[in-house]
Amino acid sequence: MNTIKLPSGKLDVRIIALDLDDTLLNRELKITPRTVAALQKAAGKGIYIVLCSGRAENAILPYVRQLNIAGFQAGRYLIAINGSIVFDLHTRIPIMTRKLGADVLRFVYEEAKKRGLPAQVYDASTIYASEDNKWTQVDAQLSGLRLEIVNDFSSFMENGHPKMVVPADPADVEKFTPFLREQLKGRAEIFISKPFFLEIMPPDCGKGEALEWLASGLGIPQTETMAFGDSMNDETMIRKSAYGVAMCNGLEYIQDAAKFVTRRSNNEDGIADFLEEFVL
Repeated sequence: MNTIKLPSGKLDVRIIALDLDDTLLNRELKITPRTVAALQKAAGKGIYIVLCSGRAENAILPYVRQLNIAGFQAGRYLIAINGSIVFDLHTRIPIMTRKLGADVLRFVYEEAKKRGLPAQVYDASTIYASEDNKWTQVDAQLSGLRLEIVNDFSSFMENGHPKMVVPADPADVEKFTPFLREQLKGRAEIFISKPFFLEIMPPDCGKGEALEWLASGLGIPQTETMAFGDSMNDETMIRKSAYGVAMCNGLEYIQDAAKFVTRRSNNEDGIADFLEEFVL
């Protein structure tokens, strides 16, 4: 792994975006009390705390409740579905939504079906899958969302959706990924969020773009933005924020892309350790 990269002093930050899995959450999928306290202290100072996940809105809400800052202006927003949705927790509505068109969705679905793989799309509370398999069940268990099998999946694509996922064995995901990247170049973003989840997103859409959009709307300059992440779907916010912070347990190329790397992992209060020393 790479050498830990740390700031030389305190950082001036007004908004912090945080990935969930393997970043904010430990191996038990919990936010530790020390990290909760650090984020509450940051929010108390007026620093916006924005949970930023590939999950749908309802799958993020349990962690919003655990932080107990949503009632404050600084805890008002979250970024869902890898940047396709920015959600206002005070008004309970999305304030920004981007979607894939039906043509892209149907192409991925048909190509997945040829390979014997399911496809799935989402709303705030439900996973809609073309068929059920081991990996659709894994997604439902990880996210806490309801799983519904849609018989006429092609027709269900008509109005577009923020993202599509092909859940499959890691070997199948690895094989399918380069094909989709070639076929959908310029029309969709393709990445692997977990070894068994291949994600298809709208072009020029990601956590980094959503963070830029939100910060700009709040009047926060890029120079005062921070993001914590560990994996492929965190790359844009790691690169686009002024202070991109990779977890020391993160992918090596994400650590290379980051300005800083934590000294402790997600299982060792890595975020709290960093914030206490360099932000709070």
